[in-house]
Amino acid sequence: MMTGFGEQAVISILAHLIFIALAWWALQAINIDKILRGNHVIQARTLYILLSIALGSTVSNFFLDYLLWSQQLPLFFQFIFMGKN
Repeated sequence: MMTGFGEQAVISILAHLIFIALAWWALQAINIDKILRGNHVIQARTLYILLSIALGSTVSNFFLDYLLWSQQLPLFFQFIFMGKN
């Protein structure tokens, strides 16, 4: 029972890192230089990082929830069709 927790932790960490990196890559396509003030490069990079973390974590949580639900779905059908035993 405890072995699944290690695998789940690794999958969760990797999913978060991958989706945060993907969000960073996708945000690079947005030109927000017109919105930001000039000579605030560090603040702009910090904004990109925070937006990447927020967006990537949200998408990763959705992905991980969907994965968990798909793994639990056979148990639901087993409960319905096999009875409450």
